Parts: sequence; C-alpha cells; structure tokens
Amino acid sequence: MSPSTTRVYTVTGMTCEHCVRSVVEEVSEIPGVSAVDVELATGRAEVTGENLSDDAIRSAVAEAGYEAA
Repeated sequence: MSPSTTRVYTVTGMTCEHCVRSVVEEVSEIPGVSAVDVELATGRAEVTGENLSDDAIRSAVAEAGYEAA
C-alpha cells in the first residue's frame, strides 16, 4: 500500500457553502481519495489520499463548475 499524501489547490469561483459541498462531493468520488477539506473564504482545497492524480482532481473540480489552480 502506498503512503497517503496531501495536495493543496486553490479553487476559484465558489460563492457559498453549496459550492463547497459540490466540490467535496465530486472530488470525494475519485478512487484513492480519503479526505477532502475545502474552505470557502480562501478557496483552499486540501485533498488527501493514495495515488492522487492532479488531472483527476482538476477534472472533478471542473465537473462541479469551478477551477482548481
């Protein structure tokens, strides 16, 4: 089993808690993701899991309607 890693992104375009929940739900569906923490005020998204794919995470954020940097 590979060690768990944490990656941090800045998500732009979120305006409310519903936005945060949408991002958390989409990113949580990615295989290997064990935790997602998103702060509305700063746009900071912390994703923890194994074998994390930047492309998959960015795609999930885009699917929710936002952009991850």
